[in-house]
Amino acid sequence: MRTSRLLLYGAVLTALSVGAGACAATPQLPRPAAVVRAPTSSPTASPAPAQPPVVVLDPGHNGRNAENRAAMNRQVPDGRGSTKACNTTGTQTDAGYAEHAFNFDVASRVAQQLTATGVRVVLTRSDDDGVGPCVDERGRAGETADADAVVSIHADGAPARGRGFHVAFSEPPLNPAQEGPAHRLAGALRDAMRAARFPDSDYAGQDGLSPRYDLAGLNLATRPTALVECANMRNPGEAALVTSPEGRARYATAIAAGVLSFLGSAR
Repeated sequence: MRTSRLLLYGAVLTALSVGAGACAATPQLPRPAAVVRAPTSSPTASPAPAQPPVVVLDPGHNGRNAENRAAMNRQVPDGRGSTKACNTTGTQTDAGYAEHAFNFDVASRVAQQLTATGVRVVLTRSDDDGVGPCVDERGRAGETADADAVVSIHADGAPARGRGFHVAFSEPPLNPAQEGPAHRLAGALRDAMRAARFPDSDYAGQDGLSPRYDLAGLNLATRPTALVECANMRNPGEAALVTSPEGRARYATAIAAGVLSFLGSAR
């Protein structure tokens, strides 16, 4: 707009100069010496600042789910034409350390690390003292936040002899985000967990990956979404790891690295 205005302004000055010359009376005055002006470049619009990537972190379960059984048993869509319970209480170690507390602690640590790199983080719950949200709401959280990736954080409650992590994704896929992008996110998380020296699960999935058709939070996702089962809380060795702040920090750093790797490959 500024350039157009300058051109129009120049045309008006030229027309006024020509008109003045046609009406000028004699005698002619000597022409003034030409003034040479330095060329100026046309102003260009500054590029719009890049928007930061958005990541939804979904710490599984919640601190007061066990006190609200009726709300937890309410049926919600499962993403494949059926229904399932709104949510569950989660598991715990034999000593009583609850999965919901582990999930929220690790998610909070991941959020801090991602935020420090410029990522905008959205949590599906803001504390560990509430109820829900239901799995269908969690599944839609990525679309609501316009997210580039969604990671659900859990720990497992398998027989005590089992150990290791696995990363779940929706299979068979129900939309384009669940086809290639969700697989790449799951692979990036798996590779980061391995790089942090966490072992692949020896009781679920294969090669650290677990395709699932029965998890509503994955089925209802329309953004790249994966779920990390960090450890088996019933295994004594892994129970000690998830209970310790140092162990939770290790899990968080690995998950953050996996998310950043996926975001980098998606650019």
